[in-house]
Amino acid sequence: MGPSGAGKSSLLNALAGQTPRSARATLRGALEANGRRANGGGGFKKAYVQQEDAFYSMLTCRETLETAARLGGASDVRATTERLLNDLGLVACADTRVGDGKTRGISGGEKKRLALGVQLVGAPSVIFADEPTSGLDSFQAERVMKTLSKLAREGGKTIVCSIHQPRSSIVDLFDDLYLLAGGRCAYFGPMKSAREWFGSTAGHAIPSDVNVAEYLIDLVSIDATSAETITATEKRVASIVAAMKSSPPRLADASADAGKRDSSDALPVVDGKRVGFWGQFPLLLTRSWRQVTRDKATNRVRFMTSLNSAMVFGSIFWKMSLKQTAIQDRMGLLQVSAINAAMSALMKTLTAFTKEKVIVNRERASAAYGVLPYFTSKLVAELPIGAFFPLAFGACVYPMAGLHPTLGHFARFCGILTLESFSSAAMGLAISSVAPSTDAAVAMGPAVMVLFIVFGGYYVNPDNVPIYFKWLNKCSLIKWAFQGLCVNEFTGLEFEAKRPFDQKTGEDVLARLSFQDATAMSSLKAQGNILSFLYLLTLYLLDTTGPKFCVMEPPE
Repeated sequence: MGPSGAGKSSLLNALAGQTPRSARATLRGALEANGRRANGGGGFKKAYVQQEDAFYSMLTCRETLETAARLGGASDVRATTERLLNDLGLVACADTRVGDGKTRGISGGEKKRLALGVQLVGAPSVIFADEPTSGLDSFQAERVMKTLSKLAREGGKTIVCSIHQPRSSIVDLFDDLYLLAGGRCAYFGPMKSAREWFGSTAGHAIPSDVNVAEYLIDLVSIDATSAETITATEKRVASIVAAMKSSPPRLADASADAGKRDSSDALPVVDGKRVGFWGQFPLLLTRSWRQVTRDKATNRVRFMTSLNSAMVFGSIFWKMSLKQTAIQDRMGLLQVSAINAAMSALMKTLTAFTKEKVIVNRERASAAYGVLPYFTSKLVAELPIGAFFPLAFGACVYPMAGLHPTLGHFARFCGILTLESFSSAAMGLAISSVAPSTDAAVAMGPAVMVLFIVFGGYYVNPDNVPIYFKWLNKCSLIKWAFQGLCVNEFTGLEFEAKRPFDQKTGEDVLARLSFQDATAMSSLKAQGNILSFLYLLTLYLLDTTGPKFCVMEPPE
């Protein structure tokens, strides 16, 4: 316990072995469990319930726990799930979707207990919980803490949690207290001894009619009102820390008891038993499929957006003729169609995947599954849904605009847009893999897409692209889609030519665009190459940018 910025989460991360690795970070110390060295939390089963809840919003509580149990290799998934639902008081909402900011679901307290249940699937001996009452009202906060207390007293678990400012009824649940002040220990001992120790040893009597926790936090907080108050409160905190070093309260000697136990009494060693690729893939595929197909609100908006865009474009370019002026209209329609398909897929991916990545990184930190089964299952689940929207757009705009009236041309038109939307979504996955937040991803994605649009074959002729930008022209997914759409549309068309310099055939138009040697299949092949590269890049980035933690080194 301690005021904001005291180091509660940092200490908990160190104990749980989840201190983020960085070039400047060094973690030193000694961690023991039952008298045995266990640096970084190794050697015993542990679970870490983080402060921010992160779930697949379209899954129910039961499905969330079942998936965790199957991934964890539980011998009896149904029994494990039902036991957790009962123990955590989640039976009433077992078949309710978790929900999120846009979808109504379970309450904040139920989410905290569900997060605890996901971690309990692995039968941990030690549970670390980072501010489990954060964001909850007093009733829900007490209910969560009583659940943790029950696990400790009846389930034989060791619970280590950080907390900011608990109410009195929650304080009564604590066995021991570690009070932090600016990264230093201000008190470490039994909770019931805190009042006596601070009064007799530290020289700060705690009134009988106040909340002990609130009083202690005020006592070790720095008052930054003025230079005088800063000096006075720093002096007070320093005296308390010094008193703790010189006269600490008496603690039970766990190491002495541990020496008397035989090896069977030690904390269970992590066996590392997990299902393999072919066990993980169908589980993750089912989860991804449920998430994407049940999100009817998002799918409805995407469908209406595709339909509305098609209606607007179709109305603007209604039944284009074969006059010379219609050549520019055709090129304009094909260009905006390519841009629309790409931007729609890109923005959806940027906003959704950065949020999903939080869940994935937590599950990967606990070694629930590998990158390959996760990524492949995600693609298999989402590609059919992703293909529907460009197909709907094409089915609407194609007849309205009066494009090349054959089934083969229509099929190629839709195929090119669909493959382009896949490539754009893949680019969104790659960007989101390295972006630190949704805002960063949304800023980066359109910036890259603008470059692809500029070099998309409509605004700058490929023959006029500066040599140092040729690579952008080759990489532009807009360019290959636009080229394929133009070849598909203009090949075989004959336009009304009344003047000598008029373009008589579609082949003349393609030559003007420097697409005379292109074919629809070559454009599709280039898009396929870009798509494959982006998938491999995303897989590599997910693997290399995954959660990495500092290894606790022995003290100097």
